[in-house]
Amino acid sequence: MTMPRKRVLITGAAGFLGSHLCDRFIKQDFHVIGMDNLITGDMNNIAHLFPLENFEFYHHDVTKFIHVPGELHYILHFASPASPIDYLKIPIQTLKVGSLGTHNCLGLAAAKGATILVASTSEVYGDPLVHPQNEDYWGNVNPVGPRGVYDEAKRFQEAITMAYHTYHGVNTRIVRIFNTYGPRMRLNDGRALPAFIGQALRGEDLTVFGSGNQTRSFCYVDDLIEGIYRLLMSDYTYPVNIGNPDEVSLKEFAEEVLKLTGAGVKIIYKPLPLDDPKQRQPDITKARELLGWEPKVTRAEGLARTYTYYQTLPKEELYKLPKDFAAKNK
Repeated sequence: MTMPRKRVLITGAAGFLGSHLCDRFIKQDFHVIGMDNLITGDMNNIAHLFPLENFEFYHHDVTKFIHVPGELHYILHFASPASPIDYLKIPIQTLKVGSLGTHNCLGLAAAKGATILVASTSEVYGDPLVHPQNEDYWGNVNPVGPRGVYDEAKRFQEAITMAYHTYHGVNTRIVRIFNTYGPRMRLNDGRALPAFIGQALRGEDLTVFGSGNQTRSFCYVDDLIEGIYRLLMSDYTYPVNIGNPDEVSLKEFAEEVLKLTGAGVKIIYKPLPLDDPKQRQPDITKARELLGWEPKVTRAEGLARTYTYYQTLPKEELYKLPKDFAAKNK
């Protein structure tokens, strides 16, 4: 007799990471329930899943009450704007999805007896005074700066998740995600890699903010999804960094993109945005010890795969402007 599939709810399912998580859980033979209000998500990311009998989709805003009929074994809460170009335009919605949305997901997990994993971020460390950043570092965050709406939403998200675990006995997981890249990342989302490749493909100069000496550590999406899956299936309830510790300056990174694309353009420099982190590198000791996880894909290999993906996009995608969020910023 065939056992019924385990059921997993993935919020933010039409986003970059959410869509890759849907793929992973379909591959693992779960029944996947995707949920997204499509403020920043794109249905094209999950269009290939709709013919499958073990996939269903709810067009819904998680800041409103969530109802999912039937059993639910796992919840992965990935509904949130994640790039500065988004959360600076929709600051209220960003705060609401991190607070009300997380509250609703945790309540659903409690009602269903489901294990829930929430997507936090390296931005909880702010502009760090500790390098590399480990999970015991409390961060250096400006709560009233322009990035505070995202940083503090995620910090609150971690706090309420731990409260539900401590006081309601909900089985919780918290992943702190560092810079990630790969196919399906929007070219217009404002982050370094898609911005650089988009500019190169359009024949524009690559824009580096500040001196370019600030660092990031880029993790390929396949590695990140593997780390998230292992964390969900573990029994560890405290935050875990998932990212690639291979640190690079943004100037060096722009040069790598130029070499990869062969674009005959140059690098230009503009003023650094307020509160932009100067260093970002994960300490992944916990992930190695608890999950047996570490990244496998080198930056050169990941960049090549990502560039190949962007080259296949219709030309109009290269010039597509970010969505107009004005009507939804309530």
